[in-house]
Amino acid sequence: MSTEKATPEVRMTIEGHICVISLDNSAKKNAITPELLDQLSKHMTTFDNDDNLWVAVLDPAGEHTTAGLDMPKFFGPTATAKPIPDDQVDPFGLKKRCRKPIISVVHGITYTIGIEMMLAGDIVVAADTVRFCQLESKRGIAPLGGAHFRYLTRTGWGNAMYHLFTCDEYGAAEALRIGFVQEVHPYGKHRERAMEIARLVCKCAPIGLRATKEAALTYIHEGEKAAIATIPAIEKTVFATEDFKEGIQSFVERREANFQGR
Repeated sequence: MSTEKATPEVRMTIEGHICVISLDNSAKKNAITPELLDQLSKHMTTFDNDDNLWVAVLDPAGEHTTAGLDMPKFFGPTATAKPIPDDQVDPFGLKKRCRKPIISVVHGITYTIGIEMMLAGDIVVAADTVRFCQLESKRGIAPLGGAHFRYLTRTGWGNAMYHLFTCDEYGAAEALRIGFVQEVHPYGKHRERAMEIARLVCKCAPIGLRATKEAALTYIHEGEKAAIATIPAIEKTVFATEDFKEGIQSFVERREANFQGR
């Protein structure tokens, strides 16, 4: 048997209109290095730019989502971290954000930036093995990847401050209770369910979904008045598509629509 360790990498595979992106450094509980973060950003950018890819499933390899950053490689004297280029999708959604639906799969240890990348997506499917912890303040620092405000939008003030202030570890039941995750399944089945949801998303018109996400983000960033103001542009975009015509025709013919993304 070979004792050679696998090289950490981020893989991307395609199933129809679904893009599955898997970060794999499982020998180190998927600790994230600058090189892995860059690969993840590039794969997410490829997904975002490809009109034939409609939904992404972020599915970390192995039994754990991530134990967090490989700290010395980001902050030590030999650190190799570089800023994510402005033209690439930021996995934390702090700069350029992915325009399309993202389903995050989480399992086992899901600490710090693993949570923050999950919260930068849209839908979360968890295994019953998941263990969350936003522990930066136990290390003398604070969350830097969006946890300080995205906990609020997902869970409300009290739940957010409870977990951010205590830096406690909690599991799937608590995460489901506070709305942190949308579904919980036995380990292994959660991956199957994430793909099922991705296939359901792919039955919808992708241009309409992108417009929906854009409008929702407008509300988060700028409030209700700005979100209302986007409606005429949404109408202009979606009513001009072949998918709109197909959607109406499928309704008239009482059949499932066959959207093409144009």
